[in-house]
Amino acid sequence: MESPKLTARQQQILDLVQSTIERTGAPPTRAEIAAELGFKSPNAAEEHLQALARKGVIELVGGTSRGIRLQTRTLRALNEARGKQFALPLPSLAQLTLPLVGRVAAGHPILAQEHIDQTYVLEASLFPRKPDYLLKVKGMSMRDAGIVDGDLLAVQKTPDARNGQIVVARLNDEVTVKRFHRGRHGIELLPENPDFQPIVVSPEVEDFQIEGIAVGLVRQNMLI
Repeated sequence: MESPKLTARQQQILDLVQSTIERTGAPPTRAEIAAELGFKSPNAAEEHLQALARKGVIELVGGTSRGIRLQTRTLRALNEARGKQFALPLPSLAQLTLPLVGRVAAGHPILAQEHIDQTYVLEASLFPRKPDYLLKVKGMSMRDAGIVDGDLLAVQKTPDARNGQIVVARLNDEVTVKRFHRGRHGIELLPENPDFQPIVVSPEVEDFQIEGIAVGLVRQNMLI
C-alpha cells in the first residue's frame, strides 16, 4: 500500500508525535504541539491532526488530551525509512515473542512464570525501542495519555526513568502504571486522569522500585 502524501507541516507534526512517544511513552497534547512548532493556538495543531487522521496516518481518540495513536502501517513505514527493517537479514528476526503479564502477586518478580497469562508474537517494527514484556492495563488512571483498561502496555525493563516517562512501578505490594516525576521534594507518580490523585513516594517508609518504562501500546484489535 502506497504511503499517503503529507505536506511538510503534516510530516513535521507526525515526526514530533513519534519522537515524543519514543522519549516519554505517550503522545504530545495539542498545546505541546502548538508550543513546539510555534502555532498561535492548539486549534491549529488540531486542524493538522485531523488532516493526518483523514489520511489514515494516525487515529484520534476522543475525550483525552493525548488521544493520538500511530496506525500500525505508519509505525512500520517510519521504521523502514530509518533502515531498521532492512538491517534485519531474516524476516523471523523482525519478530518479538513477548510474555503477557496479568495480575502480579505481592512480593513476586513481575516476570515470574505464574504471572504470565500467554505470549504474543509481534512485529519488532511496532515499537521504537525493544520491549521485554506486555502488561495488561487495569483501571483508567492513565486515560488522558490514551492508555485505558484492557490495553496491553509494552514495557522495557529498566530500574531508571527520566521525568515525564510513563513507568511501571512497584510500590509496596502494588504494581502501577503512572508518569514519573522526581523533584526537590522526592518522587511522585502522576496519573493522567483528574479523578485520580498523584502518589507521593516516601522511600524511607515504602518499598519502591521502577520495573520498566513504557515503549508502546498494543490494542486488543491488533492481535486478532
